[in-house]
Amino acid sequence: MIGAANRTELAIIVVSYNTREMTLACLRSIFDQTETRARVIVVDNASSDGSAEAVSHAFPQAELIALNENIGFARANNLAAEGAREDLLLLINPDTVVLDGAIDKLVAFARTREAAGIWGGRTVFADGRLNPASCWSRVTPWSVSCRVLGLTRMMPCVTLFNPEGLGGWRRDTVRSVDIVSGCFFLIRREVWSRLDGFDASYFMYGEEADLCLRARAIGCRPVVTPEATIVHHGGASERYRSEKAVRLLAAKITLIRRHWPVWTRWYGVGAYATWAWARAMADSLRSTISRSETNRDGWRSVWSRRHEWRAGYAAR
Repeated sequence: MIGAANRTELAIIVVSYNTREMTLACLRSIFDQTETRARVIVVDNASSDGSAEAVSHAFPQAELIALNENIGFARANNLAAEGAREDLLLLINPDTVVLDGAIDKLVAFARTREAAGIWGGRTVFADGRLNPASCWSRVTPWSVSCRVLGLTRMMPCVTLFNPEGLGGWRRDTVRSVDIVSGCFFLIRREVWSRLDGFDASYFMYGEEADLCLRARAIGCRPVVTPEATIVHHGGASERYRSEKAVRLLAAKITLIRRHWPVWTRWYGVGAYATWAWARAMADSLRSTISRSETNRDGWRSVWSRRHEWRAGYAAR
């Protein structure tokens, strides 16, 4: 039913950046696995791998917006959503594969839980293992403390010490959550419009957390269902570990500055800075002991770029 002449009820937005083959596989799965009346909008963030040309050739029924600069995930989704008038918007990453009618199932689930306003599904890796990054809890002073002290890493399945990751929950039950991941993110257009979409100051990472927290402030209660399952490879557009860490830290600190009480913000920012410094020092120590220049793209690089993340996205 995608691309049918009848009025569509769902706009599916895919933002791509140098993920040509994955983007094509994602779009193929969307068209093969979806019966819901929908329009598909692809925004290509100035990819250098021929993504835009490949999408245009393989899927002429999709609406392609080919940009001449990389404007980031948040702004690209906002741009696509401006021209969509459907009741529902689905944001889905290009490094995903839709399984067993997952989009149809998510839309059907949303119809039974309309008050939620935002809905998500379950994500797995290509080999079928759970990818827990489909949803999260918000960043709190306790969650930051657990991460900085290493408790989250040591006991990831204990909710007390991994509150953001929701402990060992297998994402196998319907559950209200603070944050639905932007990789498979269904939202009612009225909510999107009321919140003016993503905050465009987030270049990559954190934008869906910010939107979900703002949505909760106006009465929405995001929820996920295991019935709608997709493959999410994760991190396909990020070539270097340090680049991802820099953006994640910038996003975390921006969320702290915007959503924590004023009197607690200093702690969150300071704790993350201390954590990054400690990991950089550990990398240096390991290199000294082994007498080899290892982890060149690791935490020493992240620490040397602290001017890029220490103030968060808001000040950049």
